[in-house]
Amino acid sequence: MRIVCIGGGPAGLYFALLMKKNHPEHSITVVERNRPYDTFGWGVVFSDATMVAMRQWDPESAAEIEDAFNHWDDIELIFKGETLRTTGHGFVGIGRKKLLNILQSRCEALGVELRFETEVNGDEDFPDADLVIASDGFNSKVRNKYADIFEPDLVKRPNRFVWLGTNKLFDAFTFDFKKTEHGWFQAHIYKFDDKTSTFIVETTEEAFAAHGLEAMSQDVSIAFCENLFADTLDGAPLMTNARHMRGSAWLNFSRLICGKWSHFNGNSHVVLMGDAAHTAHFAIGSGTKLALEDAIELTRQFNAHGHGRDAIPAVLDDYEAIRRVDVARIQNAARNAMEWFEVVGERYADQLPPQQFMYSMLTRSQRISHENLRLRDPVWLEGYERWFAEQSGVPAKNGERPLPPMLTPYRLRGVTLKNRIVMSPMAMYSATDGEIGDFHLVHIGSRAMGGAALVFPEMTCVSADARITPGCLGLWNDTQAQGWKRLADFVHANSDAKLGIQIGHAGRKGATKLAWDGIDEPLTEGAWPLLSASALPYLQHSAVPKAMDRADMDRVLADFVAATRRAAEAGVDWLELHCAHGYLLSSFLSPLTNRREDEYGGSHENRARFPLEVFRAVRAAWPEDRPISVRLSAHDWFEGGNTPDDAAIFARLFKEAGADMIDCSSGQVWKEEKPVYGRLFQTPFSDKIRNEVGIPTIAVGAISEADHANSVISAGRADLCAIARPHLADPAWTLHEAAKIGIRSVPWPKQYYSAKRQFETNLERAAAQ
Repeated sequence: MRIVCIGGGPAGLYFALLMKKNHPEHSITVVERNRPYDTFGWGVVFSDATMVAMRQWDPESAAEIEDAFNHWDDIELIFKGETLRTTGHGFVGIGRKKLLNILQSRCEALGVELRFETEVNGDEDFPDADLVIASDGFNSKVRNKYADIFEPDLVKRPNRFVWLGTNKLFDAFTFDFKKTEHGWFQAHIYKFDDKTSTFIVETTEEAFAAHGLEAMSQDVSIAFCENLFADTLDGAPLMTNARHMRGSAWLNFSRLICGKWSHFNGNSHVVLMGDAAHTAHFAIGSGTKLALEDAIELTRQFNAHGHGRDAIPAVLDDYEAIRRVDVARIQNAARNAMEWFEVVGERYADQLPPQQFMYSMLTRSQRISHENLRLRDPVWLEGYERWFAEQSGVPAKNGERPLPPMLTPYRLRGVTLKNRIVMSPMAMYSATDGEIGDFHLVHIGSRAMGGAALVFPEMTCVSADARITPGCLGLWNDTQAQGWKRLADFVHANSDAKLGIQIGHAGRKGATKLAWDGIDEPLTEGAWPLLSASALPYLQHSAVPKAMDRADMDRVLADFVAATRRAAEAGVDWLELHCAHGYLLSSFLSPLTNRREDEYGGSHENRARFPLEVFRAVRAAWPEDRPISVRLSAHDWFEGGNTPDDAAIFARLFKEAGADMIDCSSGQVWKEEKPVYGRLFQTPFSDKIRNEVGIPTIAVGAISEADHANSVISAGRADLCAIARPHLADPAWTLHEAAKIGIRSVPWPKQYYSAKRQFETNLERAAAQ
């Protein structure tokens, strides 16, 4: 085949040499606009895993690259006058120029034709090519020419950064955070050869503008950075190789992903590779990694399908299918890391102490978890756990293993939880006339004995017409209150767990069948009238609710207060007000369900008016020494609905009204929602509200093991973790997860103590196999 690679970056060069090596009969040309053995840029970073693949595919170039490598395991943080360090992270750095020079030399040795100082207009310059590799970078002419086919999706990110270098050598991947009168700046620093380190300076658009950096020349801008990071530079100057750029040389990162990666132009097949196809933020050092792995996968597909022209369509289809998944995974991690740096000033830097800030930074991509940190650097992590336990009031004795964060106590008002695990409210649809029965006693009692610190039955309805289904719990009469007292007495007598109650009103989602008879489906018999913020049915065939008037509001408010008083008298320890998931109070908060034109609709303050009226009345009726949390849907997952920014506004309003904690859920407000699921997918909402609004939070959603809970709590992304479905599968979830991570000090119920040692022994045997 005749193959032309437009662009002599890592993707084009590495693909050219791999293809030439695997099939020398190919005629392969790499066309590059720059001079031979010349390039721009400082150092590039990729992981040990990428290096393993390169050794497999071309040991010769891999050996040269490794000889030029600077390898480090340590990450160092300079923050608030402290320097913290951890090891075991496995990065490699190399000068971009050196990397390209090695690949260029290897291409020449294999017989690849290299054309330098050649401007290319596009793929039409090579009508005789069977395959054109568009490896011409982020500003790809080829991709732009076929934009309607490749469907590039470009998102310009808000932070500014400038890519500099220094002759001071750093022996760790170093992050330095400095606060100015206008905001925080951070430097990403790593050595890439025996003389030079990359020094990237990043800040927000607001700080960039306030300091007047846009109007500065490059020299003045560099002097500003030298002065800001003078302590870290120790007198070493900063250098730029961007003299070809006008102005101060500060850039905005743009995230790129394409809807399609290949095209047949009538003569040649054209395929995107590297930055022409996708970008990933430098926060996890993944751009070069993605380019090299693109080249490897495309070569792998030719080896699998054959090296003839007829195989090209199948090769490109499989290449894109496989790489799209891998790139999405890296881009998601890079997005998480990028967003962490974008909000680091407003969310973390001022709020978190250095130790927790370090943990948050290390886990910013959500690819590194608590136990993964233990594998990388057990000494550092145990030190952090020791610090966290001490902050929580349970310092470890000398020689003893500290409690992991999820097992440390937490105090709010007059209630102390023995650990950070909550059994989340989950509808059981098993009540008769709203009353707690034997099922609820066994269900909740077993979870209380299973180690969770706070257990919630399902949402408890404040009136008969507040129920979701005929099988929902209620607390609108004295008989129901007696059942709650029985439950509270059992929990308190047989465990050291606390009992919570989540009170709510179904609103437009009420009068439906039991879940197993048709979830959200309206009752065909025995239905009751519905209320909501506006007269909008939940399903097209659901009953239309009445838009509440003042009299309705007064009655519902009184029902909430009456239920609150009954719960307090029954001995419940914790109350949560349900303002999420499209139920009545939630229907006021969301613009999707609140179309009112009076003082209860429109602005955030107006939409929150009635929920806040209810909250204040409930707070006044609830004992002062017992906490109240508020559950919010932090994202409606539908255009025009609430976003995390809106949720933060509501959280602040509830905080000002006296809420102690926000329980951060999402969705279930609008039937046509399109949530994006995944591990810990709702934790970012908790993170945002906790650290921007300054109120404790509960994280919930796809938290299924101790590693997840410890990661969330350690990083300060939440104060408590609510576990839902795993508690249905395993009533003793907390006890079992503690044992799995080697914690033997957590007591079991005395009736079950004989099983404790056997369970732990079985785990030890399994680990030894």
